[in-house]
Amino acid sequence: MTAHLRILLVGNGGREHALAWKLAQSPLVDHIWVAPGNGGTARGLNKVENVSIDSADFSSLVNFAVEKSVDLVVPGPEQPLVDGIETQFRKIGIPCFGPSESAARMEGSKTFSKDFMKKHNIPTAEYENFTSYEMAKAYVESVNHNVVIKASGLAAGKGVLIPTSKEEAYGALKEIMEDKAFGDAGDEVVVEEFLEGDELSILAFSDGYTVVDLPPAQDHKRIFDGDNGPNTGGMGTYAPAPVATPAIIDEIRRTIIKPTIDGMRKDGYPFVGLLFTGIMLTASGPKALEYNVRFGDPETQSVLPLLSKDTDLAEIFLACVEHRLDAITVKTTGQFGVTVVGSAGGYPGKYSKNDEIVIDPLESDDTFIFHAGSSLTSEGKLVSSGGRVIAASAVADTLEEAVKKAYVGISKIHLKNMHYRKDIAYRAFRDTKPKEEDVITYAKSGVNIENGNTLVERIKPSVKATARPGADAELGGFGGLFDLKAAGFKDPLIVAATDGIGTKVKIAQLSGIHNTVGIDLVAMNVNDLVVQGAEPLMFLDYYACSKLDVDVAAEFVNGVAEGCLRAGSALVGGETAEMPGIYHGDDYDAGGTAIGAVERGYTLPDLDSMVAGDVLLGLASDGVHSNGFSLIRKIVEHAGLAYDQDAPWDRSTTVQNSLLIPTRIYVKTLLPAIREHLILGLAHITGGGLIENIPRMLPKHLGASIDATTWDILPVFKWLGNAGNVPKTDILKTLNMGIGMVLTVKPENVQKVKKLLTDGGEKVYVIGNLVEVASGEPQCVVKNSESLY
Repeated sequence: MTAHLRILLVGNGGREHALAWKLAQSPLVDHIWVAPGNGGTARGLNKVENVSIDSADFSSLVNFAVEKSVDLVVPGPEQPLVDGIETQFRKIGIPCFGPSESAARMEGSKTFSKDFMKKHNIPTAEYENFTSYEMAKAYVESVNHNVVIKASGLAAGKGVLIPTSKEEAYGALKEIMEDKAFGDAGDEVVVEEFLEGDELSILAFSDGYTVVDLPPAQDHKRIFDGDNGPNTGGMGTYAPAPVATPAIIDEIRRTIIKPTIDGMRKDGYPFVGLLFTGIMLTASGPKALEYNVRFGDPETQSVLPLLSKDTDLAEIFLACVEHRLDAITVKTTGQFGVTVVGSAGGYPGKYSKNDEIVIDPLESDDTFIFHAGSSLTSEGKLVSSGGRVIAASAVADTLEEAVKKAYVGISKIHLKNMHYRKDIAYRAFRDTKPKEEDVITYAKSGVNIENGNTLVERIKPSVKATARPGADAELGGFGGLFDLKAAGFKDPLIVAATDGIGTKVKIAQLSGIHNTVGIDLVAMNVNDLVVQGAEPLMFLDYYACSKLDVDVAAEFVNGVAEGCLRAGSALVGGETAEMPGIYHGDDYDAGGTAIGAVERGYTLPDLDSMVAGDVLLGLASDGVHSNGFSLIRKIVEHAGLAYDQDAPWDRSTTVQNSLLIPTRIYVKTLLPAIREHLILGLAHITGGGLIENIPRMLPKHLGASIDATTWDILPVFKWLGNAGNVPKTDILKTLNMGIGMVLTVKPENVQKVKKLLTDGGEKVYVIGNLVEVASGEPQCVVKNSESLY
């Protein structure tokens, strides 16, 4: 790292005074020249002196830098950067903390920057660019929203006009484009949507890759209190702005700052220096207003004092120009900074100059005076030389205290007819005042107890209908009870299963069909329970959402009740949870638990009784059931299908209606064969398909040999396989392929079991048999899989 650093700081404003003040504190810095500087940089700062070279005189600046062996150039204002000062010093090998001429277009041309935002999907206001006054006027006439008129080029921070009517907008366009109020800067204008909300200034260091932002600031542009009067370069700032919560800052970094730095690099003009982004916090989220390619004034005067004493500004600048900012830790004090700007009387209109400035001794080490429009006469007298003359900045542990200190500081400055605003940071205090509408209730937090009560009343009849011997299916208690003796059990074991619906629920939400996934929830649990030989007895559901829609939830729970009826299970309870912040919009999810019983000694699978040659029966599925929907949704999206279109595999129905056919519940048809002890094992074909589910019911030395030609492959599976070009091995491990349940039975019991199941309404296939397998061999092999589709 360079020691005895010699810096050329270009500029003469309050920003440059603050930069010189902070850089002079660095042990790395040997000397700082400020060109041309102001009255503040001319006296009272160690290591700092002014040099009488105009910031636009690149040739003289380069010669001076070579003569003085300058190690680093720091341009303060935007004009030298837009005019290519970085290029001039790069040619002679002196690094410049500031962007290239190409990158500086982000401030130099509002047209360019707005087009950049559109290209890189950075949220911003609607806009159009115009070089014709008549076309711009016609556009303003055509829109229904208020507009902001911006001169595309540089206008010293004043080229933004905010008309309050169409007549004012026409006048603003004429002032900029025809009357040339801002010179060539108004040859092209940006007419953009007027955004409402709180404005933020985000200052961020960048080396072209890494970005480190400083505490967010709020500026006060208007000349008078209450944000009245004409625009100025800025009458005061405070930081960090309380409105910029950590969540908002994270969103700004993610959606605006990082995409900007990444986009500039990808477009061939990486940004090195300090990027200042104006942000509007709208009702729909943060939006970018504009970019500045340098430190803001007076934001800099509030933010730099917040850097911790062990954070070296010169070291940060070097890290940026050497593209190693990720190696630097930038720390702040955690305090608040406030700046109050004092302007010459009459500013931003005509104002006097050469009025003497007298500054009384300050009372606090945490208060600072930064000069802008000041200079020293040949006699050494401090006088005014600009519109925004001088500012008082202060830091403190609270915003209130920082404001008080800053106003004490401004009171120490004596200048004829000096004006300053008396309400700096008023927006922050406005937002902290308690209001009646700010009272927080459970309902305001997003949870409506009354809706929950309404839902209970709506679903009571459906729930009551699921009552069975052993349970009355009444809602409202703290738990569900079941009388096993009343259900006929003598020495039972309790069996439980729990599961959810998976991403199938997304199709239900998109289509507005919610009852079928309620049936799915029950099916996924009771089918898993019956494969253990158990009779489902009672069921409990869990429904979670962002905001409880009683109609949607009632439809869903009615589906759950229907599933319980199909399974012969009582719906004895459930939980409905509104969780705003966890779920969003119309999202919901659900889980369920089935509880059943089986007499001791009769649980399945009966592994000891299974031998090679035992027969595998397959029960037809009703469709895709409830697994593999991440794959299914991806294929549907890939095929460009809308869910309400006709299904290409079945033109008599729609995509959504076909895919939402609920999982078949096999409980009532299986129980007779289970009770006669005719079934050795059962496998519910869910996630994992035939390949992974059948082995779950087998002993390690046996495997399943399946023939894919033995059952009817439903058209939906053939379409999914072909449309997604899904490998056969993959689809067999994901979807049920038309078989929802697999049974292991003795050969001599096949016909009896088939009859029991067929009489119950099942479609039964003999799909294979058990075979001996060696250790390490697959326990399920599907032959003739090439015939699947």
